[in-house]
Amino acid sequence: MTDFSAVEWAVSDMPVDYEAALAFMERRVRAIRDENAPELVWLLEHPPLYTAGTSARPDDLKDPARFPVFEASRGGQYTYHGPGQRVAYVMLDVSMRGKDVRDFVARLEAWVIAALDAFNVKGEIRCGRVGVWVDRTAPGGKLREDKIAAIGLRLKRWVSFHGISLNVEPDLSHFDGITPCGISDEGLGVTSLVDLGLPVAMTDADVALKKAFSEIFLSELVNVPAPLRDQV
Repeated sequence: MTDFSAVEWAVSDMPVDYEAALAFMERRVRAIRDENAPELVWLLEHPPLYTAGTSARPDDLKDPARFPVFEASRGGQYTYHGPGQRVAYVMLDVSMRGKDVRDFVARLEAWVIAALDAFNVKGEIRCGRVGVWVDRTAPGGKLREDKIAAIGLRLKRWVSFHGISLNVEPDLSHFDGITPCGISDEGLGVTSLVDLGLPVAMTDADVALKKAFSEIFLSELVNVPAPLRDQV
């Protein structure tokens, strides 16, 4: 383990309103920077919605009436959140973790890849395409690569928030209302653990994410004893 203070680990068992989650993260980021509050990884699900990152293009919102659309302060383009997708918001002090944004994003990617490895899924990164991908190209067939996890991040005074979203068992048709992360090339799509034929429950994904986080970020994890919903 490192000399970092223990990172709190919280899991919300009910869907969390997106705007309430943003407000909570803003408060926690300030507290980490100004009040020495513990770092936090917060796992949750949202009701079905689309979010627009700072690089979102209007044409990528193909069905604006389908679900609520929120402006997000994170980097990136449009993405979907909804039931069956594990969102992990990471509120970490990057200034104490090398003060290297590229390295931090690489660690987030490595975290997801290590968690997927627990299910014998080979997650991969691609130059120019943020997130984690699964190669589903058949031998001798045309390229097919599906995105299984998205990454969107913001730093405020070197404290991170937003984070990752891992597709466990979402309704993949919900992605049809957007061009996910601006990716529209032939042969590229989205997938989930269940879509890959794996009977993975959300609790299974959480166990894998927790173990992988401890290994990749070399941090001691402390469970938050009560759900965060009373604070949100």
